Amino acid sequence: MTAAIARDRYDRVAIALHWSIAALLLVAMASGFNADSAGREAHGMLRLHAMAGGLAVVLTLVRITWWLLADSRPDPAPNREGLKGTAAKLVHGLLIVVPVAMAISGVGMLALSGAGAQLFGGGTGPLPDFEALPPRRLHGLGARLLIAMTAVHVGAALYHHYVLRDGLIHRMWPSGRE
Repeated sequence: MTAAIARDRYDRVAIALHWSIAALLLVAMASGFNADSAGREAHGMLRLHAMAGGLAVVLTLVRITWWLLADSRPDPAPNREGLKGTAAKLVHGLLIVVPVAMAISGVGMLALSGAGAQLFGGGTGPLPDFEALPPRRLHGLGARLLIAMTAVHVGAALYHHYVLRDGLIHRMWPSGRE
C-alpha cells in the first residue's frame, strides 16, 4: 500500500475488523432479541448471542490495539467541523464503548445466574430469569443505544456518500471504490 493510498483510507486490517465487528454485532443483536422473545427455552439462540457478542468485543479490543500500535490512519475526514464533528466523535466513541459495556453486563448476567455452565456446559432445563438480574437493565439499554448509534452511523455514511458526495465512504469500504 502506497503512502498516498494510506493517507486517504484505512488499511486492510482496520477495514476487515470494522466489517467483521459490524457483522458480528448484527448477529448478536438479532439473536439477543430473538432469545429474549423466546423466553427461558432459548438455549441455542442465547448461545449464538453470547458467542457473536463475545467475539465482536474481542475483535473490538484487537481493533483498539491495532489503532494504538500499527494503524496507518488516513488524514482527518472533511466536513467534520462544528456539530457534525462532535456528533461523529460521539457516535464513533459510543460504537466502541457500548458493545464493551454490553459484554461486561452479559458476562455479569451469566456469572450471577449460573447460566454460563448451562449454555456452554451442555446443561438443559429452563434458563434463569435474566430480567431479575441487575446487569439486565444495562444490557437492554445498551442494545437499544447500539441500534440508535448504528442507525446514525449508517445514516451519516449514506449522507456523506449521496448528499455531500465527498467520497468519505471509500475510506472504510473494502474495495476502496465508491
